[in-house]
Amino acid sequence: MSQPVVLITGCSSGIGRALADAFKSAGYQVWATARKAADIDTLNAAGFIGVALDVNDSLAISQLAMRLEHEAGRLDVLINNAGYGAMGPLLDGGVDALRRQFETNVFAIIGVTRALFPLLRLSQGLVVNIGSVSGVLVTPFAGAYCASKAAVQALSDALRMELAPFAIGVLEVQPGAIASSFGAHASQQAEQLLEQTSPWWPIRDGIRARANASQDNPTPASHFARNVLAAVQSKQRPDLLRLGNGSRILPLLAALIPKRLLQAALKKRFGLDRSL
Repeated sequence: MSQPVVLITGCSSGIGRALADAFKSAGYQVWATARKAADIDTLNAAGFIGVALDVNDSLAISQLAMRLEHEAGRLDVLINNAGYGAMGPLLDGGVDALRRQFETNVFAIIGVTRALFPLLRLSQGLVVNIGSVSGVLVTPFAGAYCASKAAVQALSDALRMELAPFAIGVLEVQPGAIASSFGAHASQQAEQLLEQTSPWWPIRDGIRARANASQDNPTPASHFARNVLAAVQSKQRPDLLRLGNGSRILPLLAALIPKRLLQAALKKRFGLDRSL
């Protein structure tokens, strides 16, 4: 089969669905994963190959790899997009919340890529990891999320070197603010964690502000997806792609402003500049 094949995780909405639309329009056979049955039905109805997948389920990942090998026989592009943002004070969430964040945002990237490595090797394909500028500029009340995306950056750099002998490329994408359901999900996560017994309860508005920050003047997901597709297809493909509102200025601020001054501004922004 000469038609290129892309597999994208986390396609129920937002960035994942926009990526699926963009690659389908470019002639790819799109394998689009989601967790809920209703979302799978929607993806199939739109002309994708919808696949039920929880990226934390190793058995489901193995079954997907076998099905992809049997039905497609190749994989040109793998986009590790599935993820979420755990919001709230690190000590309120504790180890369990941090572990869940890393399982989905970090460990799953290795699990999925490892299972699909034989097909990627056969096609000399490309791995695209969706990171975040939050992995570069760390903000309060998003520590678990920022740490997970910093780990995505490190893993992407390591994979790029380790997969080079097999002619498999690695592209990391660091979105800024992109119009999606991310902000709503992040707010929901924060509200579930917020309790009156928390030492940070008096500045709960700051926690809510951080949970919604990703939707400040967001770039349309369709625009983001078209630019990712262009980078994937470019003969001069970059190793790192930053897209969306804030994706360039925030890393620049992190690089140029002394950390103490930057953290002072962030503490003021999110209500941490006073004693509790």
